[in-house]
Amino acid sequence: MGAAWRDHGATIIVTLLVLPVAGVAAYLWRRRSRSRRESLAEIGLLCWTLPFLGMLFTPQGTPRSVDLVPLHDLPSWLAGDPGTAVAQLGGNLAVLAGVGLFLPVRYGWAASLPRILAIAVVSAVLIEALQWVLAIGRVSSVDDVLVNTAGAVLAAACSRPWWVVEADTEGQTVPVP
Repeated sequence: MGAAWRDHGATIIVTLLVLPVAGVAAYLWRRRSRSRRESLAEIGLLCWTLPFLGMLFTPQGTPRSVDLVPLHDLPSWLAGDPGTAVAQLGGNLAVLAGVGLFLPVRYGWAASLPRILAIAVVSAVLIEALQWVLAIGRVSSVDDVLVNTAGAVLAAACSRPWWVVEADTEGQTVPVP
């Protein structure tokens, strides 16, 4: 946990300071959008995802590596220091959770768990591939893909009551029944 705070503490603090500004932006954005739910989902998606992308693409100063064996890294995350386990597991669950939480709330085409699963898998694979291609000292791991995807699907399941799936006869979006 100490290493995560050392490497990303500034990003975490800036994110927490920006959240009230994001709330005001969501309120103002509502004037241009159709509903409060849509504007909050747009701002939430942006404010949740961008800090994690910044963290994921911060160079580490170590050689890049790849681990293509499923469930190989996960035991090492859990067997070590509890702070490291929380940072690794919690951080990887949270990376795409914003996508799972907010995308189906804002866009009806994404409002199903299989679609969120597919979007999360593609996004997580793209992140891991970019980390390797950019040679920023990260481990590109299948376990990261699995845990990032699980975080998105779990968050989507939590936000299901607010999903938008279709438009009614007057063009207004309708939540999932």
